[in-house]
Amino acid sequence: MKHSAPFPATGFEPEFIAALKDIFEDKIAFNRVLGLEITQIAPERVTARIAMKPELIGHYGHQRIHGGVISAGLDAMGGLAVMAAIGARHMEEAPPQRLQRFAKLGTIDLRVDYLRPGIGASFELRAEVLRLGSRVASTRMEFLDSQGKLLSSAAAAYIVS
Repeated sequence: MKHSAPFPATGFEPEFIAALKDIFEDKIAFNRVLGLEITQIAPERVTARIAMKPELIGHYGHQRIHGGVISAGLDAMGGLAVMAAIGARHMEEAPPQRLQRFAKLGTIDLRVDYLRPGIGASFELRAEVLRLGSRVASTRMEFLDSQGKLLSSAAAAYIVS
């Protein structure tokens, strides 16, 4: 069972937030494997949580999370941040119409810097859009331990049209 934190007021309709959560937590099967749990969707920032589990271990001797989990989680969050920014840009449209805008979203480039070992019971992921153009969006992401210490940082570009 997923932990449910209440969403702060963001200006997005509950229907829009629920649809984005459904896409990222359930419809993207790999995110289910990761245990990605979206905790905030706002136009300026998105956050999520991943709880450590045996399937995510990359170094069995130290019980560290696998680097692929970190990069995949950060990539997913960058994409979600772009979706939130696009959704905010087109608030005059109904939520189902805004959700259709994401059909062509895809990662162009992803760079991850692994700064510290990922050891802990849970991790927080954050992402924000630095620039949303008509064809490409640039993002910045962070992967933190449960005390807020930065473990990895990332930057990515996404095609949006």
